[in-house]
Amino acid sequence: MNLKTYSVIVLASSITPSLFSPVVNADILPVGVELAKEQHLVRANDAEAATLDPAKAEGLPEMHVIRDLYEGLVIQDREGNIVPGVAHSWETKDNQTFIFHLRKDAKWSNGDAVTADDFVYSLRRAIDPKLGSPNVWYLKLTKIKNLSDVAKGKLPVEELGVTAIDAHTLRFELDSKVPYFVAMTGHTSMMPVHKATIDNQVKPWSDPKQFVGNGAFVLERWVVNERIELVKNSNYWNNTNTYLDHVTYIPFENQNAAIHRYEAGEVDMTSDVPTHQAKKLKAAHPQAYTSVPLLCTYYYAFNTTRAPFNDVRVRQAVSYSMMRDVITNGVTNVGHIPAYTFAHQYTAGFDAERPEYSEWTQKQRDEKARQLLQQAGYDQSNPLSFTLLYNTSEANKSIAVAIASMLKNNLGAKVALENQEWKSYLVARKQGDFDMMRASWCGDYNEASTFLSLLRTESSGNFARYQSDAYDDVMNRALAAINQEDRQRLYNEAEQLLAVDMPIAPIYYFMQARLVRPNVGGFAKNNVEGRIYSKDLYMKK
Repeated sequence: MNLKTYSVIVLASSITPSLFSPVVNADILPVGVELAKEQHLVRANDAEAATLDPAKAEGLPEMHVIRDLYEGLVIQDREGNIVPGVAHSWETKDNQTFIFHLRKDAKWSNGDAVTADDFVYSLRRAIDPKLGSPNVWYLKLTKIKNLSDVAKGKLPVEELGVTAIDAHTLRFELDSKVPYFVAMTGHTSMMPVHKATIDNQVKPWSDPKQFVGNGAFVLERWVVNERIELVKNSNYWNNTNTYLDHVTYIPFENQNAAIHRYEAGEVDMTSDVPTHQAKKLKAAHPQAYTSVPLLCTYYYAFNTTRAPFNDVRVRQAVSYSMMRDVITNGVTNVGHIPAYTFAHQYTAGFDAERPEYSEWTQKQRDEKARQLLQQAGYDQSNPLSFTLLYNTSEANKSIAVAIASMLKNNLGAKVALENQEWKSYLVARKQGDFDMMRASWCGDYNEASTFLSLLRTESSGNFARYQSDAYDDVMNRALAAINQEDRQRLYNEAEQLLAVDMPIAPIYYFMQARLVRPNVGGFAKNNVEGRIYSKDLYMKK
C-alpha cells in the first residue's frame, strides 16, 4: 500500500463540522478483546525529557510524554488522520480565518473548564519574547496575524491574531492563506497550559503536587533520569474510552539497556532497537518486532559559520563520501531508506527531484570529493580534520563510527568523535558549538514545509546556521503560493539549492523499528508521524 495515502494534511476549506464529530470507542477496543486486570504500560523513551512545558519542548523525548499530559485543538488517530481534540469541530471559508468550537466537557485535571481563553493565553505565552520558546520559528509558519512582530517585541502579545469569541469558540486570523493550518494546531507548542498554575507556582510548574494538564493522563511522579509516572486523568473528556490506568516512561540513552529491560519483562514497548541487533531481535521476537514508516529524516548538519565547513566545497566533499546504502544496509539494518533530499519520501504530495550526485557510483562521488578537497587546500600533507558531535545512543554511535571510517578511507580525513547526553547536546546545538553534528527531524505535520522551513535563515531549527537569500526567497514564495502545484515546484527548487549549498547531508529516511509486547493493543502502525498516544493503547490478557 502506498503510505502516502495516510496524509494528515487536511484542506480545511473542505471540512464540515459533521465530519469531525467524535466517534465513541471507535476502533479502540476490537470486538472479542479481553482486557488485562492491570492496565499499566511501561514505555521506553529515547532519553530523559528536557522539559514538560509544551511551549519549550523541542525533542521527541519531551513530546512523547507531553502528548499524554496535554491535548491541543486537534489530535491524530492511529492512521495519522486529523481528528477532534479539545475542538469538536472547526470551519473556514477562505483558509485564512479559522473558527474552532471547543467541547463543553473538556476540563483540566483539577476540574476547571478548558476554555478558549486558555488557548489565547497559552499561545501568547509561547510567542512572548520573555519566554524564549525554541518553537517560535514553527509558530511563525502558521502565519497567525502579527505573530512575527509580537515575537520580535514590536507589538504587544494582545495584538496576536487569536481571539476568544466566547468561552467555547476560538478564532484565528492569518496573514495569508494556510490550507494545512488545522493540522498545524496539533503541535505541542500550540497546546494549552493552565494559567492559574503557572501564575501561582512556587515549585517548578511540572511538580506532580501542583501539575494541572488537560490530557488523558496526569503527572504522578518524576524521578529524573529514572522514570516519569503518569496516571489516568478522571477529568479527561474521553476518560471512559481510555483503558490504561498507569503509564511509565523510562529514559534510555543506551538502547541496549532498553532491550535488556524488555527481555526481562520490565518494559512493554521500546522506542527503538539497537541497529546492530536488528536482525537478531527480529528473529528472536517475531511477534513483537515491528518496523513502520516514520516521517523523519536522519542527517548531519555542517556548521557553516566556521572552518572547515564554511567552505561549500568541503561540505560537498564530505557529503559525497558518506555511503548511505552502507549505513542503511550494513549498519542500521532496520529498513531505513537512503536519503539525498531533506523532505522525507513519504511526505504527502511531494516527490523531490533527486540531485545529480545521487545517481553517481560511489567511486565517482569519492573522486569528485577528493577534487573538491584539493581545491579547498586539503591533501595528504594537510588532511581535513574536524569533530563530529552526536547525542548518546548506540545507534548514533554506530553511524558516527561508520561515517568517520568512510571519510578516513575515502578522503584521508581525521574525524574526532564526541558524544554528549541529550540535554548537553541540545545546548551545544543551540550555541553552535560543533563542527559537524548528528541530527534528525520529524515532521510536525505532513507537508514539505515542515522540513524545508527548518533551514530558513530565521529558523531556530537551522542548526547548520545556513544563510541563503536565494533559499529564503524560494521558501517565502512557496509558503505564499495559493496553487498547490506552484508550491510543490518551489519546494523542489529549495531541495535543489540544498543539494548545491549542502548545509546538511541527508543520510536516510526513517523506518521506525521497535519491540512491542504482543499483549499491548492499539499500537499505531500507519501513523507516519509516529504519534503514539497512550490513551489509544491497552493491555490484553
